[in-house]
Amino acid sequence: MKILVLGASQGTGALAVKAALDRGHKVTAFARHPDKLVLEHADLVRVSGDFHSQESVAKVMPGHEAVIVTASSTTLKGFRDNPTYFSQGTAHAIAAMKANAVKRLVVLSAMGVGESRKLANFFLDRLVIGFLLKAPFLDHERQEKLVMESGLDWVIARPTRLTNGPARKQSTKTPRLQKVPSAISRADVADFLVEAATVDTWLRQAVQLGG
Repeated sequence: MKILVLGASQGTGALAVKAALDRGHKVTAFARHPDKLVLEHADLVRVSGDFHSQESVAKVMPGHEAVIVTASSTTLKGFRDNPTYFSQGTAHAIAAMKANAVKRLVVLSAMGVGESRKLANFFLDRLVIGFLLKAPFLDHERQEKLVMESGLDWVIARPTRLTNGPARKQSTKTPRLQKVPSAISRADVADFLVEAATVDTWLRQAVQLGG
């Protein structure tokens, strides 16, 4: 399969690129600075582009079979400058996918978005979602709504707190509204994103992840 990863230069996006290549897929790594991706592979193509430019996203889309969206600002200033950081770029991706008949869309969201906020503890609900990271969480809400109403074959990943540990391959994955472990490694999330892009198990479901 040929997979496009939007937001691929670092973090979970970079790990998703590696996971997809390890599974034998061809991958396009799209980012402002794709040279930051410390990875070499015959089936990897780097493309420099802007997640918030419709033209840029539309240009890279042709020829792909699945899209994974992991793009995010690395600072809160990014959300102050653009409160629609997630939803704007995701809207561009959806439009480009429809124009090119690309059906599978996998989006990295977060635990506490949408109905999963019911699962948040007091600290996460009041301090993190309601105050410290209010802008990103509000835009994740807009992003998820766009995805769910897109008509595409979508999957939304809602991980708990992300860590930098290695993949444990024992993560809990469920579309049901039930508590999962309070942290999960980015590597395990990346592995799930690639799985969701290539199998039908999680189709049109928001999946809670912990591990």
